[in-house]
Amino acid sequence: MEALRYAEVIRHIRQKGRALRLVIQELRDIDAIIDKHNADKSRLIQILLDVQKKYGWLPKLSLMWISERLGVPIAQIYTIAEFYKAFSLSPRGRHLIRVCMGTSCKVRGAEAILDRIQRILGIEKGKTTPDGKFTLETVNCLGCCALGPVMTIDGKYYGNLKIRDIDEILSKYD
Repeated sequence: MEALRYAEVIRHIRQKGRALRLVIQELRDIDAIIDKHNADKSRLIQILLDVQKKYGWLPKLSLMWISERLGVPIAQIYTIAEFYKAFSLSPRGRHLIRVCMGTSCKVRGAEAILDRIQRILGIEKGKTTPDGKFTLETVNCLGCCALGPVMTIDGKYYGNLKIRDIDEILSKYD
């Protein structure tokens, strides 16, 4: 019995050690990004963009470390991160779907397109599929109103969409 307890404690310590190594590595990565920008507060948005590029989102630990290193209140960093659509405070899927909900797209059926995507993926807008494959977002305009309804997947545009097109388009993505 004592041997089992000992083995369990050792396993627990190893798990904590792995987690600690990951935290240390993340802090080193963030330090490198901050140092690349000379720890300049005026470069905060660029620093956040670089973190977003590295991780695909803005992890809380990274934001806390940026706050500490730059002397910028964490509330200010969160305000910026929540304001800009380019930033995500939660992990995104491997593929980012953006459905245009601008007036031109909306009158041409964007809501039905969005509804179909939500039913296929089993998620609401602003969410990521459980397998981490897709994140679904809506935007106010994708800038190609004549092609509405429009969506992008990983920056690739799909226009003049019909509900029947959605299954085939989504099946192209691993």
